[in-house]
Amino acid sequence: MRTSSRHGRGRRRTAINAVAAIAVVATGTALLTGCGGDSDKADDAAGGEQITLRIGTFGSFGYDDATGAKLYAEYQKAHPNIKIEESNVADGQKYWDTLKLRLSRDSGLADIQALEVGYIAEATGPTMADKWVDLGKTGGADLGAFLDWKVKQATTADGKVIGLGTDIGPMAICYNKDLFAQAKLPTDRTEVAKLWAGDWGKFIQTGETFKKNAPAGTAFHDSASGLFNAVISSEPVQYANAKGELDYQNSPGVKKAWDTAVAAAKGELTAKLRQFDEKGTWNAAFKNSKFATVACPSWMTGIIKEQAGAENQGKWDIAAPPVAGNWGGAFLAVPKSGKHAKEAAELAAWLTAPAQHAKVFGVNGNIPSSKDTLTSPAVQDAKLPYFGDTPVGRIYSEAAAGITPAPISRWDGQVKTFLTDNGILDIEQRGTDPVKAWENVKKLVDDKIEH
Repeated sequence: MRTSSRHGRGRRRTAINAVAAIAVVATGTALLTGCGGDSDKADDAAGGEQITLRIGTFGSFGYDDATGAKLYAEYQKAHPNIKIEESNVADGQKYWDTLKLRLSRDSGLADIQALEVGYIAEATGPTMADKWVDLGKTGGADLGAFLDWKVKQATTADGKVIGLGTDIGPMAICYNKDLFAQAKLPTDRTEVAKLWAGDWGKFIQTGETFKKNAPAGTAFHDSASGLFNAVISSEPVQYANAKGELDYQNSPGVKKAWDTAVAAAKGELTAKLRQFDEKGTWNAAFKNSKFATVACPSWMTGIIKEQAGAENQGKWDIAAPPVAGNWGGAFLAVPKSGKHAKEAAELAAWLTAPAQHAKVFGVNGNIPSSKDTLTSPAVQDAKLPYFGDTPVGRIYSEAAAGITPAPISRWDGQVKTFLTDNGILDIEQRGTDPVKAWENVKKLVDDKIEH
């Protein structure tokens, strides 16, 4: 998951109250994790061997002690013999490529490795399934606390659960109210949502309207590749067919996402940015108000707060998307080759228990993948100070209720990267003909993927 910091209800005090309310709802389930901070556990840990548990993540999962929910500090206080170190990278594709290499060598792995949903089918597939600890049997996690489809995604063919759900990515559209006003578009979130309700084609039309009166140096949308990901996330058929086989060339979802993204790029409706680029150009564009909209899964709200900064607080709002979808979501997995697999499994179970989902939500806004936390009034009624009176919890919980996960193939993540970072980005930044860009993607898939 990719996120930063925030979430609450109006002011900091109400944010704390919201988290407390969720924690009360979640307490009964959290105790079933077997490692959640009771005094007996702490006493046992105090007399144990001093160990370091390393966690490998991408983006930000909201656990850290600097900008997150300070879960590492909490766990270490309850388990004095354990030290937690997080190794983090920004680029999810590079993270996965490195992780695959290390898995093949059983070397250089963290004790806990985060897995993005786009790669979960490969992680549970025949070449990797035996690399992971079965978290349904080790660590004490309560699998019944998670959304059923989230558990199913991380289950191997022979029934092992190799990952515990962190968050999900119900989607909205975040928009800059100041830029909308200057472009003579409505700024009320209900009226904004009506502009594109039910149809991504209407979203493109809104972009064309924005362009006519756009402030100098601004674009309607941040990135054509980001738009591709938003559209594909709202489609019932994505990269795989019903059997879980890669079939992107015949996918109506891929076609719709590609055509929509190409229309945005060719129509010069985007700022021609690559999301999460290492140079920080995309991040800087938030701060400098260079674009008016961004496809906004729940984890994106933290990125907006962090990158747009305090000087832009109050300028951003959130509207319902053209079509509901789920972009993102992740899992925590434990490699078998680790020296402290049991302790790592216990930590993974604790970090993904409902009580901890609530704490991360309260600081980061990550929409939880645990049933009770997701449906609690404290989540559904929550607001984010950075977004003013926007009913953030209601917008995202309603979007979450409409999620129907698409079939996933083991190659979804890789194919998505080829389509966006090679195909769409080439059209957007270099003016490559869409037909040629599509052929380039097909060649990459044929050359790089066994299928």
